[in-house]
Amino acid sequence: MKQQPRRQYFSLVLFFTGMILATALVAQAQVPAKPFIRLTNPATEKNNVTSAQQFIVGSTCTQCSLMINGEKIKVYPTGAFAYEIKLKSGDNPYSLVAIGEDGRSVSRLLHFIYEPPKPEEPVKTLGIERIKTFPEGDLLLLPGDEIRFKVKAFPGTKVTTINGTILYEMPVSVTNGMTGIYQGTYVVQSTDTFYNFNIPVVIDSSGKKMIKETTNKFSVMQERDSDIAITKGRLAHLEYGLGDDRLGGAKIGYLDSLVPLKIIGKVGSHYKVRLASSRTAYIPDEHVTLAAKGSFAPSALTGKWKVYGDTANDFVQVELTSRLPYQSFQLLDPSRIVVDIFGATNNTNWITQLQNTKEVTDVQYEQVADDIFRISIKLAHKQHWGYQVYYRGNTLVIKVRRQPTQLSFQSLKIAVDAGHGGKNTGAVGPTGIEEKTLALAVSLKLKQLLEAEGATVIMTRSQESYFDNKERILFYRDSLPDLLISIHLNSSGDPIRSSGTATFYRYPGFKALNAAIYNQMLKLGLSEYGNNSSFNFMLNSPTEYPNALIETLFLSNPEEEMKMLDENFQLQMAQHIVQGISDFLNECRQDNH
Repeated sequence: MKQQPRRQYFSLVLFFTGMILATALVAQAQVPAKPFIRLTNPATEKNNVTSAQQFIVGSTCTQCSLMINGEKIKVYPTGAFAYEIKLKSGDNPYSLVAIGEDGRSVSRLLHFIYEPPKPEEPVKTLGIERIKTFPEGDLLLLPGDEIRFKVKAFPGTKVTTINGTILYEMPVSVTNGMTGIYQGTYVVQSTDTFYNFNIPVVIDSSGKKMIKETTNKFSVMQERDSDIAITKGRLAHLEYGLGDDRLGGAKIGYLDSLVPLKIIGKVGSHYKVRLASSRTAYIPDEHVTLAAKGSFAPSALTGKWKVYGDTANDFVQVELTSRLPYQSFQLLDPSRIVVDIFGATNNTNWITQLQNTKEVTDVQYEQVADDIFRISIKLAHKQHWGYQVYYRGNTLVIKVRRQPTQLSFQSLKIAVDAGHGGKNTGAVGPTGIEEKTLALAVSLKLKQLLEAEGATVIMTRSQESYFDNKERILFYRDSLPDLLISIHLNSSGDPIRSSGTATFYRYPGFKALNAAIYNQMLKLGLSEYGNNSSFNFMLNSPTEYPNALIETLFLSNPEEEMKMLDENFQLQMAQHIVQGISDFLNECRQDNH
């Protein structure tokens, strides 16, 4: 009983403290927000541009109104705005004024100095304006290789290059009306010995000559040069050609280490290699070492085969007399894994196939060319669940993953990759929110939901931290999840028209997972940006497990940014991804019957 007055005292203290805090919060909420203007585009107040179409993108206070050159602009509930402008030649000033509820205002003045690209003019005096060579970059060449030249010089003159090769002035009908465009091809001769050579181009008019050299350097392979490259590391990969974009060159696939490749040239930092008489490819020089001069070109005979299973996987083993490069791809209807071995010649008389395989139902081979040996592996299920190609000594091993015996969340290990992180911020929305933050927020909700369904979840990052894509891919190739879901947000230079959700995959055998998730994402009322195939992103490149990259929405779009900032919407998105995975598993179950 003696404690009761003390309890009443503390209750009164808590009551009045709460009242004071509540009053303070109400008073604080009634204070009008201070107006501000924060721009994500452009980054500076004075901007020299060469395109008439530009955008002003940023944010202000959520209670503020915004005027641009006297016009009232839509401000989203998040404070974001995006405004398209069309520029005239010269200085285009834009005055931005943000006005708060209490009439206070803040302003910023932007200048866009627009200079339309000037039409190209012919060279007006004797000389050479520019030289372009193709393939672009420094070249290492063999006799018979071609160097193509495109030169802009004074019209109506004689232009030559190495060994007097004539470059011909092109008719204006193929040069958009420009005179003085010269083109020609030089074929490397067996007698050429130039090395780290800047090729001269000569213009000659009535005996008056001028010379300009290429900026790129050219070399002919010498006897002292090794012509065999040996792959190294775990990320060595072949590329189809020299095309490039922000995702790098189009990849053929990864190779194991210690695989010899026949060098037949080099373009910039990429060795050109001959896989077979009818196939060439490129490989970045960082992924190879050069073998000693005199090393043999890759070739081998096939030997004994063995097809068998263990407790978790099926295996196809092919003995070779040496390691060789290879390429693999997936086929559907019926589902098959196909592996081409370059430089291999059939010397196999039978294939030993044990009955303990569960996913591999049949294996066949074919010598499709003198130096291309093809392995075809038929699968028991429609869905591809992944495979890995590697060497054990000189034996090529194709490890085929079986479909999980229980197609339920409780039996699956699912990888959730939160895109970007740390110094890799990714896209930035109009309010300044970064992709890495929202990708992590959605990924953590997805992890929680998947675990509630009974799945085992692994993540590259579960907090604000940096992992580059090489670390991510090696982590997942080592941990071997059953599925990989990578969460990203899209971005575009057009913050008004670009919108929608998308999924991305590379291999046809992984399309079904992406389609199931994509269909569920569309049920959120989002616009379509497509279920995109053949995606050349590093996290889509492993063949070991089905994977899907989800570009949830366009962070650059103010309306879609607003959705992504809503934690309830993030949760709904995670729920629909889980439902998409569930739909995918149901589809796999139906294929079993």
